[in-house]
Formats: sequence, C-alpha cells, structure tokens
Amino acid sequence: MEELKQRILQDGKVLSDDILKVNSFLNHQIDPFLMKRIGEQFKRLFSTQKITKILTIEASGIAPALMTGLALNVPVVFARKFQSVLQDNHNYHAEVFSYTKKVTNHILVDCNFVDSNDNVLIIDDFLANGEAVNGLIKICQQADCSLAGIGIVIEKAFQKGGQQLREAGYHLESLVRIKSLANHQVTFMED
Repeated sequence: MEELKQRILQDGKVLSDDILKVNSFLNHQIDPFLMKRIGEQFKRLFSTQKITKILTIEASGIAPALMTGLALNVPVVFARKFQSVLQDNHNYHAEVFSYTKKVTNHILVDCNFVDSNDNVLIIDDFLANGEAVNGLIKICQQADCSLAGIGIVIEKAFQKGGQQLREAGYHLESLVRIKSLANHQVTFMED
C-alpha cells in the first residue's frame, strides 16, 4: 500500500533497530481517512473469504479492525487485556507477551461473540514476533471457528512472526512489510 509507505516515511519515527513509532497516524492519534482506506484494502485482499467476524486485540488493533468490519459489513470483536466486572467467566483466553511493553497480558473474548459458525479474519496494527496474532489464533481454536486469514497493517519482516505464520499455512496479508529499521532508516521489502 503505497500511501501507507509514504506516511511511514513522512511521519514514522525509528526509535531503534526494531521499534517504529507511528503514533501520529495509526495507534495513538488516528488518521480516519487513511484508516478507511486500510479497511477497504483488507476488504479487497479477503473479499472471497465469506468473513462473518473480525477479531483483534485492544487497543491498537481496534481502529483498523473497525474500518475493515465496516468495509466488509461484519461485526468486530476485540480481545480484552483486562476482565471487566461486567463479564462473567464464560470466556476464551490466551497469554500474550507484548514486545514493546515487555509485559504478558491475559487476553479474553466473551464466548457469546465468536463460535463455530464464524469465519474469522484477524486484523492487527503490527506483526513482529507474532505473539498477539498467536494469542488470537488460540482464541479461534477454543471457539472452534474457521480462520479466514490474518491482515496486518505493518509487518516487521525482519522478525520471525510473519515467516512462522506463513510456514504454518495461514493466509497472511500485510499492507506494508518492513525489511529493516537499521541506522534509523525504514527499508521496505520489495513487492
């Protein structure tokens, strides 16, 4: 997605060889027009999959997931990192280590929102080592639903997550794949 690449080059900040900060348009302040086009792009990429639900993880996955759900005209479910007092114990759950925050989160999804009748598309903002996506896959396995695919806004292709998911046979589509962040420069994978 050329527009996204240009936005990363213009507004992204490389903090280290493995951290890219895009909080000015993707995961703190959100550019709704760019996000709408991201949702439309995921719709194009997964249009033949007969998706019934979008699944993501709070908080940064919600915006691209919501726009994808809008484009596909399906509900969006997000895994919570904390159990609300309004939730009972009828949940699917998984442990997810956050690379950028250096904490393990216990994520959960209410069993009423995803079930064996669903064909789920996982959407997230970043893919690095695959921890969040693997946690969402575990939730899909617990729900006994079909997994249509995985849509990622920005994949750090120099980390292991994308390769492992592809080798496991998952349909993974990343809008932008980053080859390197070395020397504070963003280098994209060639399409």
